[in-house]
Amino acid sequence: MNDRHLSRRDFLQRSSMLAASAGAVPYFFSSRVAKAKAANDRLGVGSIGTGGMGSGIGHSAGNRGEMRACADVDLSRAEAFAQRYEGRCTVYQDYRQLLDRDDIQVITIGTPDHWHTKPAIEAMQAGKHVYCEKPLTLTIEEGQLITKVARQSGVVFQVGSQQRSDRGRFLTAIALARSGRLGKRLTATCSLGAGPGGGPFETSDPPANLDWDVWLGQCPLVPYTPQRCHGNFRWWLEYSGGKMTDWGAHHVDIAQWGLGHELTGPVEIEGEGNFPHLPDDFDPVAFYAGKQQIPNGYNTATTFRVTANFADGAKMIIQHGPDNGVWFEGDKGRIFVNRGRISGTPIEQLTDDDRQWLAEETAKLYKDAPFQGGHMGNFFWCIENGGEPVSDVYTHHRAVSTCHLANHAMLLGRKLRWDPENERFLGDDVADQLIARPRREMYDIQI
Repeated sequence: MNDRHLSRRDFLQRSSMLAASAGAVPYFFSSRVAKAKAANDRLGVGSIGTGGMGSGIGHSAGNRGEMRACADVDLSRAEAFAQRYEGRCTVYQDYRQLLDRDDIQVITIGTPDHWHTKPAIEAMQAGKHVYCEKPLTLTIEEGQLITKVARQSGVVFQVGSQQRSDRGRFLTAIALARSGRLGKRLTATCSLGAGPGGGPFETSDPPANLDWDVWLGQCPLVPYTPQRCHGNFRWWLEYSGGKMTDWGAHHVDIAQWGLGHELTGPVEIEGEGNFPHLPDDFDPVAFYAGKQQIPNGYNTATTFRVTANFADGAKMIIQHGPDNGVWFEGDKGRIFVNRGRISGTPIEQLTDDDRQWLAEETAKLYKDAPFQGGHMGNFFWCIENGGEPVSDVYTHHRAVSTCHLANHAMLLGRKLRWDPENERFLGDDVADQLIARPRREMYDIQI
């Protein structure tokens, strides 16, 4: 059977056989059911990707709605997730069955990064509201596609950048940075932590409960390696972007928002990084197309420092250390913020009047939604009351695009000039080829 032209019927047949061989309960039955709400009118929820953060956000949504189905290419993870719901959560291996259901209005996506965009777009096309983990995209082009479909569909889409729901620290830092109280032409410095090294690793046969070909999805077909899968996927350029997109999706987002560039991007970016297992003749264009083989080990940057310049003179520095958090600095002051604290002289000098002003400004940043319920609560509130969630796809696309640009600059080893309005490189045809990647035909995205 040619996997590049695998039909949906073939996929379901293969999945059923795989489930049987793994001793799984045969949950695959018709998913097109009569449209109905629960007696208490709770929204129907379906979760795609149920390991790690996928499990966490799925259960959080399930606490607010009615969990009705979950899907994971690793059936053991889906079955473990569903146990909490005592038979009320149908298990699938093909997420498309979940999207077919009329009794599901809300989708959470907690898959590896390379499996965010396709199900997110298909969920929006099916009229579902979407909560998708960060980083939202594998490429800049994927962000362009998601934002286009989000505008067309009109559904509520929340990205899992939970720092945007932290009023006392991150929103306070953003309000101060945007106010001018720190000065003009700010520099934001993001420290993300160093990435791990490891490998080369041995290959093996995939476990019976995992469909490895589907897990790889759009990416080049390679032998199964346990260290590529599940939580370690983020240390492979094929599926993610290392610390640059993992923590960068959080801190670069905060920094870009604080600089006032949440709906645009840098005009220049350059930097250096240490990429284990990348040979001297590494060609990212050929590599992403599956035409260059490299050692079978973690290959994202372990240490790095990148500088991004914006059109108005603002600057962002993205580095592996020290600490983990964001500094905002201008000629009038400097503050630091992370998940544990917000500090600096401008914070220590806040008066009662300042705090009242900050309360009003952070409410505006939160788009005047109530602060109760946290990040998932904000998502459900917007579904029920209208409005845009605090971590919308448009600003997140811009923030994670800066992370992608940083990786591109390091991999190409030169300064890149970027046109944030048209989202293209200036005078660099090779860099332009990195905006998108080839996808295996079966896993292409249709809009």
